[in-house]
Amino acid sequence: MRRLALASTLLIAATSLAFAQEAPPLVGPPVEPLAQAPAMASPPPPPPPARARPESSTDEGGLWGVSDRAEQQARASGQLETDPALNAYVRDVACRVAAEYCGDIRLYIMNRPFFNASMAPNGYMEVWSGLLLRAEDEAQLAFVLGHETAHYGERHSLEALRATRARATGAMIASVVIAAAGTAAAVNSPNSASSISDVTRIAVDAVYLGTIASLFGFSRENETEADNVGFDHAVAANYDPSAGQRIWTSLMAETAASDNPDTRRRETRGSIFSTHPLSAERVEALSARAAAHSGTGQTHRERYRAVIRPFLDEWLRADLRRRDYGQTAHLLNQLAAHGEDLGVIEYYRGEICRLRRAEGDRASALQHYANAIAHADAPAAAWRELGEFAARDGRHAEAAAHFTTYLERAPNAEDRALVEARLAQINAQTGGVQ
Repeated sequence: MRRLALASTLLIAATSLAFAQEAPPLVGPPVEPLAQAPAMASPPPPPPPARARPESSTDEGGLWGVSDRAEQQARASGQLETDPALNAYVRDVACRVAAEYCGDIRLYIMNRPFFNASMAPNGYMEVWSGLLLRAEDEAQLAFVLGHETAHYGERHSLEALRATRARATGAMIASVVIAAAGTAAAVNSPNSASSISDVTRIAVDAVYLGTIASLFGFSRENETEADNVGFDHAVAANYDPSAGQRIWTSLMAETAASDNPDTRRRETRGSIFSTHPLSAERVEALSARAAAHSGTGQTHRERYRAVIRPFLDEWLRADLRRRDYGQTAHLLNQLAAHGEDLGVIEYYRGEICRLRRAEGDRASALQHYANAIAHADAPAAAWRELGEFAARDGRHAEAAAHFTTYLERAPNAEDRALVEARLAQINAQTGGVQ
């Protein structure tokens, strides 16, 4: 019975986002107009939705109803990213590859450290920060968003629902819906921030959305069709035709770099769920299509990097909390490929070594922190960590200098009182001599 209850709970957790991947339009998108997207041309206002809401008595109408509730929860979530420029930019990219469905899209960027994007049947679209962190350029983001709008346009979620209904009893589906609602309420509770740790929150997110995906996993045929339609739409918008092959290859490489043997053995996923199984065959098919395409298209890498740069520190900190240092190291190497943002990247390389504590990691952490502070974009925390190392090694003057620099660069730091106490202790030990 306990196993059955656990299975039911897990199934619930996955239902809300998979259902959410197909939700009906609510009033008013939560993003700024497209014209405010940074460094982008000013497109006309989006057209009205292309898809009418189905009758509530139909199976599709019922799916939309569940998606409505999931969308409302997304709007109220503490993980919702409200930055207007970022929302406008991502929505504009989505509309470039959405064909006739631009008017259907209501975009929600969620601060969750996993690679995921989805579009519900009603036009409710979620894009997670883990995807934005892993896409190397605008072309890769465009391909993924084109892929998701293809699922929407082809009604793949409705296909999945009907296939699931053929396999499951009505009671099971009902219990999943009820459980999903309860799990979603726990995740999005106003009090959850104080009661749920970072690690627990990540686990809850995985369960919550994994349940949905287990119920509404797309078939391989659906995924292949979405790849092809996404490719066509991205190329029609003058994006690099190799973008799809490049981002799926990168995800497969990240899976192979995982610290977790079970993760390395599993088939690579386009997200943390089973909704997007990747395979060498899919990558080869996209590579063949790109090779057969006569044009080159644009990546808009510089424009993309400029948009996500203000969020790198926050997103990398969240990714590090997943505790898969192999995958985070792979991601950092990918971000460093063009020699940009090296202060932030070197700091998080140091953080991997500090937290992992493998043989040789202490010396490596010190070196990465030292590398970081040689760059103007280094997080202030790099000086704090150097101060901690120096203090433990008895290099008091050096520790005091680093702590002082940290406080100057982060005057509103939450740990300011603690660092000031450390400084006072050091000064007492050294007689105030720096």
